[in-house]
Amino acid sequence: MTTFNNLKLDLDGGILTITISRVSKLNALNTETVEEIGAAMQEAFDNEDVRGIIFTGEGDKAFVAGADIAEITNLNEVVGRRFSERGQDIFSMIEESPKPVIAAVNGFALGGGCELAMSCHIRIASENAQFGQPEVKLGLIPGYGGTQRLTQLVGKGKAMELMMTGDMISAQEALRLRLVNHVTTFADLMIKTREIMGKIISKAPLAVGLIVDCVNAWYDKEEHGYQTEANSFSRCCGSEDFLEGTHAFLEKRKPNFQGY
Repeated sequence: MTTFNNLKLDLDGGILTITISRVSKLNALNTETVEEIGAAMQEAFDNEDVRGIIFTGEGDKAFVAGADIAEITNLNEVVGRRFSERGQDIFSMIEESPKPVIAAVNGFALGGGCELAMSCHIRIASENAQFGQPEVKLGLIPGYGGTQRLTQLVGKGKAMELMMTGDMISAQEALRLRLVNHVTTFADLMIKTREIMGKIISKAPLAVGLIVDCVNAWYDKEEHGYQTEANSFSRCCGSEDFLEGTHAFLEKRKPNFQGY
């Protein structure tokens, strides 16, 4: 299989485990990593030996702790729109995969990390996992489908609260909200994930893929939610609040937002 700079791939018993491997950055997503995820998914689609896919993060602290803030600081409205739409496209590859995809969330799943987990068909979390969409603290909004998928999974009111406050929630709260399917100990996370994946890949592959199609069809993607998100993300990238929020984060100080 292809060797990537930021991903580790392991194929065992028909299950491809894709591990986000940027431990020094808490596995934060930069553009290269997102592109590698897209390439790894395409490789999984093309490989008949791959029956199911698991995403996880390296180490015991983070699944993916968000985007690489130093990189997104340079976004403007034009680049921000492309940034959002490209991430949406790659995460849609995961959501629409005819092969089952499970997120094994082993720590922080924030921002793009929460969006990555939500694009998977099923989410299993360890007890130390925490979830959140804290983009508002940077003068931004989720841009990789988070405004749409979080609403689908936990409902409008709670999605509004979590995205407007930027609050993090525990694995147990995520379970209560149905954001995740199961919570396990850290030691049992991959055991539980592989157990569920094993059940799925023992079933008819065509039927499994068609279940994905049918469930996704319930959410009418011909509506304009994802495009509205990309447009709004782009607008945020042209704001003074975005510059203030990202610089404040990097400078480890409280931001002073002005509303423009």
